Amino acid sequence: MQKNGARWGAAVWVVGVSAVLAALPVTASGRLPDRLATHWDGGAPDGSMPLWAAALLPALAWAVLALSIALAGRLGRSPAGPWVGASLLSGGVFLAGAQASIVRANLDRTDWKDAASVGGEVAITAVAAVAAGALGWLAGRRAALPAGPIRPSAGDIMEIPAGERRVWLSRTSNPWFHLIGAVAGLVAAAGTVAAAGGLIGVEWALITPFAFASLGMFAFASVQARVTEAGLEVAFGPLGWPVRRWAAGDIVSARVESRRPAQVGGWGYRLSGLGTTVMLRSGECLVINPCKGSEFAVSVDDAERGAALLNALALKQQANA
Repeated sequence: MQKNGARWGAAVWVVGVSAVLAALPVTASGRLPDRLATHWDGGAPDGSMPLWAAALLPALAWAVLALSIALAGRLGRSPAGPWVGASLLSGGVFLAGAQASIVRANLDRTDWKDAASVGGEVAITAVAAVAAGALGWLAGRRAALPAGPIRPSAGDIMEIPAGERRVWLSRTSNPWFHLIGAVAGLVAAAGTVAAAGGLIGVEWALITPFAFASLGMFAFASVQARVTEAGLEVAFGPLGWPVRRWAAGDIVSARVESRRPAQVGGWGYRLSGLGTTVMLRSGECLVINPCKGSEFAVSVDDAERGAALLNALALKQQANA
């Protein structure tokens, strides 16, 4: 499910960036000259394209780039690798920013030779592209973290031989959350690019709600639960933040329980009579009963072994206390 969500998000991003690149000059065509300045030597334009080419060629270049990245990732057997997310995010941000800069420079000009300079806008775009690439790299690295191997254990308490340490890791995601987050993010990005291109003012009433909706959906579209000697850690989103932690000694018991969205009040991070539930898919959940506070449940796969390991670690902490 984690990979499916990432693929959906990447597909929406690729299609959305293509649409923005092609639509921006066409939308502003009534305020643009027949040919657009597309290349500058220092501060003066020295190259141009007809409007149709300025709209089509960047979109085609982006499609080729995205296809090449996807193909290289598949051939390298790492379609969700860190460099894939970094390349898609940085490439899309840079091309969209460059297209907005070109449109803004040509806006309300009668001749492409009179286009304004784009030096400052290109510098800002480059910084934004680097920042987006860094976020994509961090998210990809986190998604690629391997789970520590543990052997199956019968019963509710895992037997841990003396001198050995066990680690349990499980992830899950909701592809619909990823899709909604990607669509909301594209609406916010399209508004930002349109404002950067001078087509509209900075419409905060449009950009801000969709930007926050996108961040919120992505933050809780995926979850990772990890059990180590330190206890339980539940991290949210592609960057693993925010995080909730419980020390092994602060957990009374852990168990597996099947829960449905209707039982806990819906999807996402829910508070109900059952305590707190992170509901990303219906079915088995890892449920802990902490010493303080209400129960906490998270819908992840292989919850039985996670609960068994937590119970073993909790008993060990109590015995050493």
